[in-house]
Amino acid sequence: MRNLSRRTFVLGGLAVAGAAALPTRPASAAAPYPFKLGIASGEPAPDSVVLWTRLAPSPLNADGQGGMANADVVVDWQVSTTDRFTTLVASGSVTARYADAHSVHVVAGGLAPDADYFYRFRAQGHVSPVGRTRTAPAAGTFGRDLVMAFASCAHYESGYYTAYRRLAEDSPGLVLHLGDYIYEDATTAGSVREHLGAEIVSLADYRRRYAQYKSDPDLQAAHAAAPWLVVPDDHEVENNYATNTRADSSPALTAAQWTARRTAAYRAYYENMPLRPSAAPSGNSIPLYRRVQWGQLATFHMLDTRQFRSDQACGDGWKVCADADLTSRTLTGSAQETWLLDGLAQHSGTWDVLGQQVFFARQYDASGASNMDAWDGYRASRSRIQQGWVQRAVRNPLVLTGDVHRAWANDLKADYANPGSATIGTELVCTSITSGGDGTGSTTIPNVANNPHLRFHSDRRGYTRTTISRTQVRADFRAVPSVTEHGAAVSTLRSFVILDGQPGLQEV
Repeated sequence: MRNLSRRTFVLGGLAVAGAAALPTRPASAAAPYPFKLGIASGEPAPDSVVLWTRLAPSPLNADGQGGMANADVVVDWQVSTTDRFTTLVASGSVTARYADAHSVHVVAGGLAPDADYFYRFRAQGHVSPVGRTRTAPAAGTFGRDLVMAFASCAHYESGYYTAYRRLAEDSPGLVLHLGDYIYEDATTAGSVREHLGAEIVSLADYRRRYAQYKSDPDLQAAHAAAPWLVVPDDHEVENNYATNTRADSSPALTAAQWTARRTAAYRAYYENMPLRPSAAPSGNSIPLYRRVQWGQLATFHMLDTRQFRSDQACGDGWKVCADADLTSRTLTGSAQETWLLDGLAQHSGTWDVLGQQVFFARQYDASGASNMDAWDGYRASRSRIQQGWVQRAVRNPLVLTGDVHRAWANDLKADYANPGSATIGTELVCTSITSGGDGTGSTTIPNVANNPHLRFHSDRRGYTRTTISRTQVRADFRAVPSVTEHGAAVSTLRSFVILDGQPGLQEV
């Protein structure tokens, strides 16, 4: 596949000589450009991929409707093997509905496995940017090696999305986003750039907040570069919530208002993500844990660690807490835990990759305290899953994590109290895109004397790039020196490999 030119990538989709024509539809000369939130793709299968866009000529309008009139709009779409669209492999039309904030989720089918494609939309006489996407390999085949980048935690006020731009420039075949795509808090005067309005609560609020984030050209570039698999964490709704329990009472909400807030948050999340229609929310819940098969190379088990968890033990925070050991406590809920273990038992891919949100390995400070919001607050739940993959002879369990605004690389142990116990898996933790600001650049591992299985740490902003092959996973921890100024270069701070059949990290 030839690389996208800058003109195609930034302005993509403009008509060119010899390109296949999009359908002719009546257009008002006064209709403003509606694709200001960009385009995206996701959920790749061997024969299909989801294409997404949302029409919003005035994205920041307070009503959350993006400046669109109260009317449905026909949107045309095309998929091609070239960015000039000289040969179409799939095309059609879909209705962008006012009730859905004019978002669309197209399942483009009939595609070839392990293949690269380009896509675009047309609406109201305007053509969208061009996106690049990819299908998964066919069942029973490995396909090409997969460059997969994963990221999380992109607080808009904390800095610029340079890391998203650098991620796009790495030309990944797949991107995982592990949560905190938006943040719900109110504007903070004096930030690098400021949120619009108060803390978001209503559907209009959430829609506008997504529009503010998705107006960023660096985020748009990352979406246009590759298909995404997404799962939310807490800030897509409210910080540190657990199932139906809030972490605090700010802003003050009745039980009915809290239910309405969750309902609005999940609806807006679906509207703004390249998810399959099967992930559409139902009331104040959304079906998000799922498995995505990448041929025989990898199985991605995408987890939901917010909607089904027990409330954080001992009042949350870092605590020495005996209740964290209670067998009744769960981070996933019993149904999702059973689903995960059943999936791990299938041995469908060489690598079993758990895409999830919060720190998995044990991490105790000098006093013995640990983070009650992470798996340390749900130790029996973690043990059941780790023991489950050992009992099922899972060859290559790999846990991917976001949330903590730091990069980490961790060996997962059969018994964390015994450093000499077997290493039974590996955890890679991506740092944040912006959350936490520039950071200090330190790579000193906190609490390593109490946790010798923690092998790497950095508090710079960035993402993690992995290259998944039959014989190994290489992980490159990529970072930028600054997010408070735009346009910093990216560098690789540290690289590790995980060898097939040999859990644990080997430094490159």
